Parts: sequence; structure tokens; C-alpha cells
Amino acid sequence: MARTEGRHRVSRRTKIATGLLGAALAVSGIVVATTAGDAGSANADAVDKAFFVDITTVAPNVKTPRPQRGASTGTFTVDCGKNENQHFNPDNFIAQPGVRNGAQHLHDYVGNLTTNADSNNKSLLAGGTTCKNGDKSAYFWPVVRIDTEDEETNAPESAEEADVQAERDQAAQDAVTPRVDCPDVASQLDNVPDQAMATVDSELGNLDQQAAAADQQLADKQDAQAQAQVLEPLKAQRKASIDKISQATGQQVDAGADLATCGVKDATSNGIDNGDQNSDGAGTLAAADNQRKRGRGGNGGNGGNGGGTTAPSSSAAASTSASQLPGPDENNELSGNDGEIQRPATVSLTFRGSPVTRVRAMPKFLRVLTGDAKQSTNGTANARAAWTCTGMEDRILDKYPICPEGSKVERIHDFPSCWDGKNIDSANHRTHIVFPDANGRCKRGFVAVPQLRVTLTYDIPRAVQLAGQYKVDSFPEEHHNPLSDHDDFANVMSQRIMWRLVNCINTGRTCKE
Repeated sequence: MARTEGRHRVSRRTKIATGLLGAALAVSGIVVATTAGDAGSANADAVDKAFFVDITTVAPNVKTPRPQRGASTGTFTVDCGKNENQHFNPDNFIAQPGVRNGAQHLHDYVGNLTTNADSNNKSLLAGGTTCKNGDKSAYFWPVVRIDTEDEETNAPESAEEADVQAERDQAAQDAVTPRVDCPDVASQLDNVPDQAMATVDSELGNLDQQAAAADQQLADKQDAQAQAQVLEPLKAQRKASIDKISQATGQQVDAGADLATCGVKDATSNGIDNGDQNSDGAGTLAAADNQRKRGRGGNGGNGGNGGGTTAPSSSAAASTSASQLPGPDENNELSGNDGEIQRPATVSLTFRGSPVTRVRAMPKFLRVLTGDAKQSTNGTANARAAWTCTGMEDRILDKYPICPEGSKVERIHDFPSCWDGKNIDSANHRTHIVFPDANGRCKRGFVAVPQLRVTLTYDIPRAVQLAGQYKVDSFPEEHHNPLSDHDDFANVMSQRIMWRLVNCINTGRTCKE
């Protein structure tokens, strides 16, 4: 169930009162140490005016590789709304599984309705979605706020805490409930001839339905013998569908890999995992606790998130009992991240092709990050400039833009699109899927998959831009640096939707669902 949460701020009066208290304590000789993770502390939160720049003073700097012969030039746009249901939380199940408030800033969500710190593959599959075509993927990024330091007069909307806890409890239960874990078939297909399209589409739909039916049968089967009675018929069904796809395409789809055999994920088994560094996104108590002790995540990850190594989980029950950092208050405010949340005026989720080759399907549950939420700690190697203005997308800034009259503030997040062909995740959440080179080519051993571009526009008054009064939520140590902007994606599309996406891109069409 989606939550409705307020768009409010700590008032200037509160900041002044806290500041006076601090001054009084300082005079009396008492030293006060504020903790970045303490939601009650009064950290300085005004954004540095040096982070703002007039975009008209910046020369065009965007270089787009020219499509070559064999390029995939189509686009596929998914309509998942603008977070009208106000689904916010300061979690990140990819880089900080099981850690509440692991991001220490609010994320804006579209797509999957149940996404929180305790999300796992099964809970995501069971969740609803805001996407019109049924895509259950999770798309999320840090919110943008306007902070004019004026008194807030609106009454806060109450968060539905019971709903939040119910979702977390359900995610924990889903993680330990047996479910089938089957190899992805769509991502193994290459250059499907036109006459085979209908068969491939139909059989991929059958594979999705077969797995869903098997999940229902497995729900109350805990012993291996009972589970085998579900897996053996499922293998036969999958083999029949895979054989039909092979015959229609002229490809040995199952060659070199047993795509028909499924495993079981439950409290004691990680299933087949489709690779040796995959994670179910639930995390373990030890991993979560280690991240907490390192101070909001280690230096290896991103995504709002810090990161660190994420161990595959055998139980989400552990993650739900993991220590958590202080969360937002009743107004959705965290220390240093206050101001009125700005809902995007437009949200575009568009998958694009490769300028040099056709693209392969992404595997289900693939995790992908772009940008680095802790670039001041990790360095700028993974940070990406993302800020621009509508009508001026030929220049991308690592500063907050001041846009001309009639132009909107815009964020453009391009995701990596060269997959290792094996893993849905990696220890640092990056090495399994990387960016192509400047010419659009993937390095040896990697294949091109659709590149997600998330484009967000905001109706921020120009006076607010000129005054330097808007900012992105961030870790406290980032001080709202625009270069800490980032975005996260977990693919939970059915194989059938993913196949439509890939087919559209590879045939050069413009598709919207």
C-alpha cells in the first residue's frame, strides 16, 4: 500500500531557537557535539551559493556518439507517474539492505509501491505499481527541496505508520517464503527474426505465468521433497517453451546453460542466483550492522546510500531486526535536509539503444546505479553531472543551474548499459554493469543492454534559483553538493514487457506505455 506523507519543513523559528540554545551552551562552557545521523540535531542546511551557476554562461559540453551501422535507435518510455501518491523514505534496499534511514535523505519513488529498506525480489514482485503498463520496477532518486527559511504555515500530513510497518513485515515474510528462482531467458536472446516475434512474445509470457503458478504452489512447502514435486513439472513446462523459442528463432537458446531448471529461494537457500555475486536485496544482519557501524555505509557504493559489500541473504528476518539510523520526523525532515519537497513537474523514464549495436534484454532483478551520493568521501570517479535546463540539454552541469525565463530546472540521469552477461548485482553494485566508452562501445566481455535515462523537470521560481534556495537532499557530509546527485533502478519487469522494450529499441521505433 502506498503512503501519503507531507511536504513540509522545519521552520526558521525552530532553527533560530536551536541556534540560540547552542550559543548559550557555548557561553556556559558546555561543548555540544552534533551527530550527522541525529534527526533532532540542528546542522547548518543552507546550500552554498557557489554551487549555483547561470547556465547561459556555460558552453555546450554534451557529445553524443553518432549511430553506426547496426545501431539500435529506438526508444521505449514507461509512464509511471510523478509520485502523486507521495511515496518517500530515506532507505535504499540496493546499497543498504535492511538499514532503515540508510540513505539519510529522502528518496522520491515511482514504479513499485512497496519499496523500502526491507524490499527483496519476492516483495517487489508481490507489490503494486504506479506504471501504467504493469512494470513493477523500482525507480528512485533524492528529492529536491526549496528552502527559503520562511516560517512554514501548512499543517503536516500524518504518515500512515501502520501501513509502513505492514509493508516491512510483509517484505520480511516474503524473503523467507519459498519461491522459484529461474534463469532469465529473455536476456539470452539475440537477433530474433521478424517471423519469430509473436512466438517469442507468447512463450516469454508463458514462462512468467509458469513461475507465478509455481510460486503459489511452493508457498506452504518447506521440505525438499515437496518442493521437488513443484520444480520437476515446472522444468518440463519451461523446456517446452524454450524449445519453441529455439525453433522459432533458429537459435540454440539453451545451449551451454540449463535455462529450464529452477531452484528455490527460502530461509535456507539462495537459489540458483543467476550468477556468483547476486543479491536478493534483503541483506543480512551482519552486513547491515557493519554498514551502520561504518557510518551510513562504506565507501564502495552509491545510490544514496554509501554502499559497501552486500552479502546475499538467506533471511530477511535478520534485516528487519537490524539497527537503524534515525528516520525523518513527522514532516519528512531529516537532519540537514529540510525545506519544501518539490514534486517533479514531469518524469520521463526512457530506455534507449546503443549507437553501435543491438541491445540484449536486461535480466529480471538487475540492480543499476548512477552517480555517487558520497562523492566527497569516495572521490569523483563515479560522480556524474546531471543538472541542466529545459531547452538547453546540450550542456550538463555539476552545479545547480540558474535557468533563463521560461526554462525549467532539469535533472538528467543516464545509467550504465554494458552488462557482464551474468550477474544481477555485484559487491560494489557497479562492476556487473558499467558505462560504455566515449564511442558507445562496451568493453570486452560485456554486452549492451537498454540504457535507462531518467529525466526530471521542476517548476522552481526563477527568484528562488537566483537566490540559491533550492537543493537536493544529501548525506550530511555532502552539504547538498549537486555533484552528489544519483539515481537507482531495480528491474522487476516481466520478461514479456522487457521483450517488448528490447524489440522496440532494436527495430528503431518510438514506443510509449
